[in-house]
Amino acid sequence: MSVPNEPSFRESVDLMFNRAVALMDLPPGLEEKIRVCNATYTVRFGVRLRGQIHTFTGYRSVHSEHMEPVKGGIRFAMGVNQDEVEALAALMTYKCALVEAPFGGSKGGLRIDPREWDEHELEQITRRFAYELIKRDLINPSQNVPAPDMGTGEREMAWIADQYKRMNTTDINGRACVTGKPINGGGIQGRTEATGRGVQYALQEFFRHPEDIKAAGMSGSLDGKRVVVQGLGNVGYHGAKFLQEEDGCLITGIIERDGALVSDTGLDVESVRNWIGKHGGVAGYPDATYVEDGASVLEKDCDILVPAALEGVINLSNAERVTAPLIIEAANGPVTAGANEILREKGCVIIPDMYANAGGVTVSYFEWVKNLSHIRFGRLGRRQEEARHQLIVDELERLDEYSGSTWSMTPDFKKKYLRGAGELELVRSGLDDTMRTAYQQIRDVWHAREDVTDLRTAAYLVSIGKVADSYRALGL
Repeated sequence: MSVPNEPSFRESVDLMFNRAVALMDLPPGLEEKIRVCNATYTVRFGVRLRGQIHTFTGYRSVHSEHMEPVKGGIRFAMGVNQDEVEALAALMTYKCALVEAPFGGSKGGLRIDPREWDEHELEQITRRFAYELIKRDLINPSQNVPAPDMGTGEREMAWIADQYKRMNTTDINGRACVTGKPINGGGIQGRTEATGRGVQYALQEFFRHPEDIKAAGMSGSLDGKRVVVQGLGNVGYHGAKFLQEEDGCLITGIIERDGALVSDTGLDVESVRNWIGKHGGVAGYPDATYVEDGASVLEKDCDILVPAALEGVINLSNAERVTAPLIIEAANGPVTAGANEILREKGCVIIPDMYANAGGVTVSYFEWVKNLSHIRFGRLGRRQEEARHQLIVDELERLDEYSGSTWSMTPDFKKKYLRGAGELELVRSGLDDTMRTAYQQIRDVWHAREDVTDLRTAAYLVSIGKVADSYRALGL
């Protein structure tokens, strides 16, 4: 989305970076080293499809190698360009540092509309793109590990992993060359839901701090809060679904490509998702009011706004009219640098993208570790944990019987207590811990320093500080 006098997505990232480093005491040379993108590879390759050769343009950008491998998704979209990919790679560097995933930042993209191609054609295109990157070590378990992004998913990651194995037949860690794979292809439980789940955990952690809730001009818990979600793709769908089903939020608006749905009594996320799957959009959905100008619903009165689609949707042209007191950036860069200033002056609290959507890379990290260890989480310890719990339950029941007491355990308690943690429970536990720890580090800076007035600047300060420490450890 282009607005006059509006900085581009990349310029927005640089502006926010500059604002943060101005508050830090970094040597100018180190500041520049952290800011610049190390390298971007542009590939143009041909694939014979439908009786002729079609040429495609793709990118893989490496922002920082302070830690290796570098990590970042591959997106398939017509809007992909070098500037966008480099900005996203920079965000990945800061995001990984913030949540302490031991990766540098990278990003990839292919200029293509996936909907224009049949599955077998898309496979040929994906494999050829992967081939071009693999032969230059731009996909490699120890150097560069992609993941799904906009327009890609488990299917594409499985094709890329298979392509890597075909080209590196003796690499025992070959499955770790990419994350976000299907479960039966070396994936991990909970990866598909991970980014949306991370958004939920981020909001839960925010609402554990009365001081922060008050800063956003709100009170109480998540229960009953009115939420507007833009984009019901993987991230928006899971985030909205969990907030609705587990936290009691009311989803009062859903914005999609062809318009928006609004309902003050709440929309059924699962029902809307099924409708979009059948009809390709939200138009015609029976149990809500349809708004043709979907973007206008970003301005709807609500408690929490969740932009989970494209970058730059909240910009200089509409920021003044956005009324939500709390925005959580489930997408990358949905609020431009200019809009960020307007919203900040209005008292709006923004939970920034580099933290809010870090659930994906966190669980990708778990999947990468699983692939390198060649064993699923929970396999060794689960039954032993259950056996230890059973000992306690048996002893309590024996003491109960011995004393002749009428006391007894709640049936549900026994079942829940005895159940050992499997892979999904461990992944969710690890993700929850990561989101809590990262938020606490950000809010400590936010509240401790008078010159830090927002969570985004605080997040940049924390992450840039960690990257700087890594470079110093390398002798730079």
